[in-house]
Amino acid sequence: MINKLNLCKNKIGGLEFENPFFMAPLAGITDAPTRLIYKQMGAALVYSEMVSAKGMYYGDRKSDELLTILSEEGQVAFQIFGREPETMAYAADKLSERTNCLLDINMGCPVPKVFKNGEGSALMAEPNQVYKILKAVTEATDKPVTVKLRTGISSKSVNCVEVALAAQEGGAAAVAVHGRTREQYYSGEADWNEIAKVKDALKIPVIGNGDIVSWESAKSMALETGCDYLMIGRAALGNPWIFAQLKLAYEMYNAGETSEYIERHLLEEAVPTMDEKKRMMIHHLNMLCRYKGERIAVREMRKHLGWYTKGMPGGSSFRGMVNGLEYRNDIIKAIEKLH
Repeated sequence: MINKLNLCKNKIGGLEFENPFFMAPLAGITDAPTRLIYKQMGAALVYSEMVSAKGMYYGDRKSDELLTILSEEGQVAFQIFGREPETMAYAADKLSERTNCLLDINMGCPVPKVFKNGEGSALMAEPNQVYKILKAVTEATDKPVTVKLRTGISSKSVNCVEVALAAQEGGAAAVAVHGRTREQYYSGEADWNEIAKVKDALKIPVIGNGDIVSWESAKSMALETGCDYLMIGRAALGNPWIFAQLKLAYEMYNAGETSEYIERHLLEEAVPTMDEKKRMMIHHLNMLCRYKGERIAVREMRKHLGWYTKGMPGGSSFRGMVNGLEYRNDIIKAIEKLH
């Protein structure tokens, strides 16, 4: 008998996805060109950077820029943050006209400037406010609404089940749980047990997030939590190939292949060569230039090059050198010299 992972079977508000692997929304990272690369490599769903509902309400140009979608991207979820139900409902209504996918509410951002305004992960302390926000947003849009949250604010106040239930009662179509507290930020280990508790408590789909870095960890999370979808974040930085690897491994696992066979097959087919890495870096740079213009693209590409070359021989000296370059062609020449 073949052991299968029964992921993707539960639709999110009627939406179907070709595989269970989602790219997490990351502020300052998941812009349109970068999202498209993740989609090209196999991510079933990508998210915008988080957008301020208040910024949208007051017509902030920066907020509007974050909402641009490239025609080739396909399904893109918009993520908004805020705390006032009326403002969030306004943003949801406006975004409904711009997406063919879903809307996501950020209740997990740990950064101080968001937290101190009672937004992001601060909402973990206010289940009743969570309910009010969800109620207002779901009444303002015909698109599925999801929530991304953490396990709690601190280890002494882990309450993700309570908050997830409030979101479900307010009309959420799915809940994504990052298995860390706000206090942890991105340190320590993700607590998959809390994700499992949320899955057991809810009727709607659950998206597991935290410490998925490979097929083995993805499989382990799915088996240990019973979640419906898997969200990858920092492990995909400089490594868009992770989605091709996960997708291929998932298909082979459900076809009954052994772990040894899957591992060998991934090494042969899905691990990028140095030439493939270099081509991807140049492709990423060109995409950013096309979308943002050379000056901004070159500046923003530096962080991506840092991730692409992490652990690579000569990577440290390469990063130091490209940080001083200001033109696309000079960066391409530097990339081509990597070996």
